[in-house]
Amino acid sequence: MQIAILGAGAWGTALAVSACQNKGARHRVSLGARDAAQAAALRDQRVNARYLPGVALPPQLDVFTGLPGTLNIDVVVIATPMAGLRGMLQQLQACQAPVVWLCKGFEPAFEGGFGLLAHEIQARVAPDLIAGVLSGPSFAQEVALGKPTALVAASQHAAVRDVLVSAFHSPALRVYANDDIVGVEVGGAVKNVLAIATGLCDGLRLGLNARAALITRGLSEMTRLGVALGGKPETFMGLSGLGDLVLTATGDLSRNRKVGLALAQGQTLAQAVQSLGHVAEGVMCARAVTQRAEALGVDMPITRSVVALLDGQMTPAQAVAALMGREAREEG
Repeated sequence: MQIAILGAGAWGTALAVSACQNKGARHRVSLGARDAAQAAALRDQRVNARYLPGVALPPQLDVFTGLPGTLNIDVVVIATPMAGLRGMLQQLQACQAPVVWLCKGFEPAFEGGFGLLAHEIQARVAPDLIAGVLSGPSFAQEVALGKPTALVAASQHAAVRDVLVSAFHSPALRVYANDDIVGVEVGGAVKNVLAIATGLCDGLRLGLNARAALITRGLSEMTRLGVALGGKPETFMGLSGLGDLVLTATGDLSRNRKVGLALAQGQTLAQAVQSLGHVAEGVMCARAVTQRAEALGVDMPITRSVVALLDGQMTPAQAVAALMGREAREEG
């Protein structure tokens, strides 16, 4: 199988390495870098020093710039941050091969409208594509090192789900199929916002009880929004819901969790983001999540508090007080 991955950040590089390491499949994998300088460095050094240091690129991994010729390619994977998805889809709108994305989030809201999920962007700018998403609980470094991981391939098209399983399922990487792309994308987006809240909780040393409560109530928020947007409730108990939430909210490699930890220590948002050196999608999409929820009449108090914190309208202590001061209610 011929696989083209567009975007040589941490996750795109890790997935390319993983596909090359699946010796039984004998895939031909190409990794698209953003410019000639990055591509040359990857070819010469055979390591992605900035995004995935310490992981050698397999000798058979090809590196290119620009867009690949898609005539003989079996699947194109967009591995850019959410902010780059729209432009990439516009460039690929005539692609005949299945196109999938790895990014998780809502596009920032635009004037007079709401921030969109990835499949909603695709429906507007490249409606003829056969498309989907590969998501789930996964840190790039662990995938690149061949540690056991499970992902979910979501699309309304069975052909897309099948090609993702064929491309990436391996002894170290298990890929499950799901036709609920709405639920999978909502889970992938909202868990990033909730991880900021959990990082804040841990940074303030509120305890393990508080962390468990926050994750559980956050899962309820995520599910309410997902169902209101057309997702299936059971999706949120799976890999892209509960699984990704637990990983991102508690894992030390989580960039969004690190933002919450930094804010709890008194850093400004700008300082917290700058210290990462990578994109924290929860910061980028928190406001869009809140706006979609409000438009649908969905109550998301944790997400709302995160937005107020990021906007400087609340201190970390005030955000916690606002959540703990809510009136008693039924759990369901």
